[in-house]
Amino acid sequence: QVQLVEFGGGLVQAGGSLRLSCAASGRTLSTYAMGWFRQAPGKEREFVAAISRSGGSTYYADSGKGRFTISRDNAKNTVYLQMNSLKPEDTAVYYCAARYGSSWYLTIDQYDYWGQGTQVTVSS
Repeated sequence: QVQLVEFGGGLVQAGGSLRLSCAASGRTLSTYAMGWFRQAPGKEREFVAAISRSGGSTYYADSGKGRFTISRDNAKNTVYLQMNSLKPEDTAVYYCAARYGSSWYLTIDQYDYWGQGTQVTVSS
């Protein structure tokens, strides 16, 4: 079992930056591929970014390419999502997710463990 806790969300003006963190406990994170997803009010949860267990491979949704960066520090059992040039449409609850595996994964059903989410609100 892996327990995930996200933090770092908050209120930011458009054009600003936030760094989300996802801390894992229960198992060594280095054996898990990780992903970030988000869910805006009234919308389905959607993929944001993914990273392989080594950190050597990453993948981004088009919405975040060039603005978001996913990274991980396996020694700290933590995954990050650096978000720059934030837009009001980035407003959502952001979730991190984990699954055992060596690649990166893009869909909700591919992940086994989820955090409780952290709210990101971008004002215009």
